[in-house]
Amino acid sequence: MPTHYHVVPLLGAAALVLGGCASQGAAPSAADQATDGPRQTAPDTSIASAPLLPPMLFPGEAERFEAWRCAPANQNLVTAFGDETLRLWSLHGAWRLPQAVVASGARYQNGGISFWNRGDKAQVETPRGQLQCQLANKRAARTRADHPGVMFLAHGNEPGWTVELDNKAPTLTLSTDYGETTETLPYMMSVMDNAAGRVVLENADASRFFRVRIESGACFDDMSGKPHPARVTLSIDGDQYSGCGEGIAP
Repeated sequence: MPTHYHVVPLLGAAALVLGGCASQGAAPSAADQATDGPRQTAPDTSIASAPLLPPMLFPGEAERFEAWRCAPANQNLVTAFGDETLRLWSLHGAWRLPQAVVASGARYQNGGISFWNRGDKAQVETPRGQLQCQLANKRAARTRADHPGVMFLAHGNEPGWTVELDNKAPTLTLSTDYGETTETLPYMMSVMDNAAGRVVLENADASRFFRVRIESGACFDDMSGKPHPARVTLSIDGDQYSGCGEGIAP
């Protein structure tokens, strides 16, 4: 199962300062709306189309995700750099930080939280103090070209499993036992919290129970260390699996 690094105390405190909203930031721009992928403001299971997901599950304009190891206390973050906006994930949730003008490097700031990086080093400031960070890993964001028809992809290890949400219909494709078993199942949305970047999907067919819980926040694959913007828990047939995931923009 993926390693979800321990709580980031400084950003956790900042989350309280910002009123507990996990996806704070400026209002989404037209570019955000085009690149975030699907989004929605309230659950709606009455129509036979795929539900819209919170934007902080997506990379936005960014082409890759970065993992940062931060001191003190071995704190870890995930970032995705757009043209003028940084998406920042900790264990507590996610923030959008607009770019600020600085003399050197790149600085992004939203209220009391700022991220200032120069190459593979970064400094994070919050109302409670500073973090000194080192780039640890990175990977390309998944694209619809590589995963046609997929809106969100989650995966985990030991045993290997994947969940793919269809981009058009409220169905998911579940693969377990390292791909030995694959099935497509209808689902309904039972929880949608755009501000927190949290979604819960459950079975639409009463003959079989499953639940997929998706939460925006830093997640790291326990085998590769690759960064992801969402933590995912799959419950099915009395078993529970943990993994990482990301939204896939068109």
